[in-house]
This record gives sequence, structure tokens and C-alpha cells, in this order.
Amino acid sequence: MTTSAPPQSRLLYLDWLRIIAFSLLVLYHVGMVYVPWPFHFKSPSTYAVLEPWMRLTNPWRMSLLFVISGLATGLMLGRVGLGGQRAKRLLWPLLFGMAIVVPPQAYFQVQQQVGYAGSYLDFLRLYFSGFSGFCQAGTCLRLPTWNHLWFLPYLAVYTAVLLAAWHWLAHARLSRWADRAAALAGWRLIFWPWVVIGLIRALLLPRFGDTHALLGDWFNHVTFGLLFACGVLLARRPVLLARLEGLRWPALLIACAAWATLVGFSARWAAWPEVPEFIRLPLRFVFAAQQWCAIVAAFGFARRHLNHDHRWRAVLNEAVFPLYIVHQTLIIAGAVALAPLALPVEVQASILVTGTFAGGLAAWQLARHLPWLRPWMGLGPQPAAQRVAVASA
Repeated sequence: MTTSAPPQSRLLYLDWLRIIAFSLLVLYHVGMVYVPWPFHFKSPSTYAVLEPWMRLTNPWRMSLLFVISGLATGLMLGRVGLGGQRAKRLLWPLLFGMAIVVPPQAYFQVQQQVGYAGSYLDFLRLYFSGFSGFCQAGTCLRLPTWNHLWFLPYLAVYTAVLLAAWHWLAHARLSRWADRAAALAGWRLIFWPWVVIGLIRALLLPRFGDTHALLGDWFNHVTFGLLFACGVLLARRPVLLARLEGLRWPALLIACAAWATLVGFSARWAAWPEVPEFIRLPLRFVFAAQQWCAIVAAFGFARRHLNHDHRWRAVLNEAVFPLYIVHQTLIIAGAVALAPLALPVEVQASILVTGTFAGGLAAWQLARHLPWLRPWMGLGPQPAAQRVAVASA
């Protein structure tokens, strides 16, 4: 990769894309309460009719976040102290989340799924002692856990690998590799990444599974590490971003066709474990087609239509990280409170969505006004103007 700094003008559409991606994550996790798929806490009634809409974002929601994160990190390469800054931004919220935010999720999970009857304080003693005796169908919950915060340690590892390569490998060699990758244009920019992602899914997923456990999670590491690297490449070779914009419509059509194929297949084969491998193999490539083409379309349409500022952009861009940290606990706690009321599912889901976004914004407001809490919630140092305002209040 080139050692010259990329343009310093802010990619406003990248902020909007990040805001949208984290917002979709909230909606997806609310859906997980009601769809029949496994989750930490389930509504007493689940609805298979939601499955097609969950599949609309399932293949690419986290992949998009890794590409966005890689792009943002790539724009910062060469900054003094970047490694320490990124470690603090990612690992402090992880520790805070595992100690404070995530335990209620695990508590409600073991209450519902294994019938745990102890108090929350009793559960915390087990949680922090590394208890692994909550088992169901041969699978045991390992405590403490990071649940939805798995994104943070993975991103920290990929960032560390990138910075090590930037420091130790010759920049001329990195630049040649980047130039070769950036030579992709037209349909090749859709076809070859799709083939690579599909091969990774076909070869590694059956062997290693999808664990989010960091150690031994080779399928996810190869997949998300590659997508993170794609984001870095987009930052260092911005011409690729213009090419993605030009491919937005064909990429969107392919992603929609792949989604329709997966939905049609799921309607035909209700039980995935019963599907023969010779049928699974092409479907893994269909999944990869939706995964990559949705990312291309997202960047393309964002660059075309969202490259502008708004008074809410900076505010929302700062607020989405605290929202991400607390959102799943708010969803599960809300679902627990709503379960006995037997409200219509539309009402329940609306309350969960509204309450989660409101609670996330409240968490952000609390963190931004408490300097000691800011780093634990993923916020940067308090701006000087805000410090003056607080001091003079």
C-alpha cells in the first residue's frame, strides 16, 4: 500500500453508512427475539413469516461493518499512536461490556433455557468465576461471555495485524499488492471477490463452524479479515470507491436475486441439517453472492446519494457506538418485561425498537457528560468546548 496519505476530506457517506449499519443491527436483533432461530432469549411465540425478512440482511450486516471499519482504519494509517488509540477504543468498551452490560443477557438466557432459579447476585458469582455448567442439548454456556460484543476483539486483532504489516513489511511491497488488487474493474470487481468469499464459505464453514469465540474461529477470521482488508484497500485506493458506485445497480439486482433464491430454498427445506451437502455447496455460493453484492450496492448507493452533511450526522455518528454496546441488553431486558403482557407482536416489536434506540441515545448522553465513562463506552476525549461548557454550568 502506498505510504502517501490519502485525501483528508471526510467521506461523509461513510458516516451515514456506519449509522445505517448499526441501526440495521438493532432491528435484526429485535427480529431474533421473534424468529424461530436460536437466540439468547425468545418470545413465547415465534413467527416463521419473519424469516425471509431476516435473510434480507443476515448474509451481509456484519460483513459491511468490517469493510467500513477497515476503510476507516485505512484512512488513519500512519497516524502517530494509532495502535494505542484503537486498542483503547475497542478493548475498554469490551471489558466494560463483559463486566456490566452483558451479564443481564446471560442471566435471562439461563433462566429461560435451563431453568436457573437463583438471584442475579448469585448468578454474578458464577459469571465471574468462569462457570460453564449451564448446558443444553450438549452445548454449554461459557462465562464470562462477550455475546454481541464479539465484533470488538475481532476488529482489535485485525487492526493489530494490519499495523504490524504496515510497520514490518516494505511499503513498496504493500503498494504493489494494493495496485494488483485495485486493478479489478467492471464485472471482475463483483465476480472475483464473490468467488473467493464463496470458496471460503464452502471450504472452511463445514470444518470450523461459526463460533465467534476468537480462538479457532478460522472461518470467520478468514472471511471477516479479508473483508476488513478490502476496506483498507478502498481507503488506500479510492478509485475503487468510484467503481463500486458504477456497479451499484447490477450488484443490487444480484443481491436481490440471491436473497430470493435463499428464501425459496428455505421454504422448500425447513430443516437445514437434513440438507445434503451436494445441495448445500451451491447455496454457499448464493449466500456469498448476496453477501458481497449487497456490500457493493451499499457503498455504491451511499457514495451517490449520501455524500452530504447534516446537523445530525456528527451526533448520530458518535451515538451509534454506545448504542451498539447496550442495544442487545436493552432488547433482551425489554423482551423479558413484555413477555407476560401477551401484547400483539407488532406492538411488542415496536416498543422494543423504540425503547432500544431511546435507551441507546440515553446511554450516549450519559457517557458524553461523564468524562470517566467516555472511554468505557467507546467515546473519544471530551471536546474542549464541551469541557468548558460543563465547567461553567
